[in-house]
Amino acid sequence: MSLREAEAALRSPYAPTPGPRKAHVVPLVAATPASLGRLARLVDDPAAYPVEIVRWPAQGWRPIDDGSGDQGGVVEGLFETEWRGSTLHGRNHAVGDAYVFGWSDWPDGDGAEPPPATRRRALSWRANYHPDGGQLVWPVRPGSAFRVALAPPGDDVVPESFVAFRLDGRQGLYIPPGVWHGPFIPEADQTAFHDRQGRVHARVSVDFPREFGLYLEIPL
Repeated sequence: MSLREAEAALRSPYAPTPGPRKAHVVPLVAATPASLGRLARLVDDPAAYPVEIVRWPAQGWRPIDDGSGDQGGVVEGLFETEWRGSTLHGRNHAVGDAYVFGWSDWPDGDGAEPPPATRRRALSWRANYHPDGGQLVWPVRPGSAFRVALAPPGDDVVPESFVAFRLDGRQGLYIPPGVWHGPFIPEADQTAFHDRQGRVHARVSVDFPREFGLYLEIPL
């Protein structure tokens, strides 16, 4: 099944919110252990890297029993991203979701797209975090460079909380539970990742146009 066919077969929970022609440009830095800090970790060997699973939270004063609440485990699959015209699409086979991630021009435009060499930005309308577990992505084709915007944990996130990181595609990226992340943005027209994440796949999102009246702009 093609990426386009898979999207047509799904009802995506990601329905882009229209916004004004306004954007917040996030700083862009190279992804290194120092620049990432506690936001994420570079991964050299994805097969040996564990994905953290967070225990289900207690609902009252009685604690969750030992040995329970964290047994969902992880799920794996391809995570594909693809530019079609000026629109960035994504398909996460691991959890069965398809998305419209953003645009390289204002989404109310004509959808025309210049060659990839002149694609200057990605306008992201949404970011999320996973409270139930971490997420590990690894480029299927080594050297497939990509970018992702990250922000520290906390529900009072604002556009200024985000920093965009460039990865050269020779390493994977592990995002711990609770860390905000935008889409994985390929520098080429398309790319694919091996994805491993918590099977529950809980998601908490921020909608930039709806909450702040702008898009998050990641320089390309």
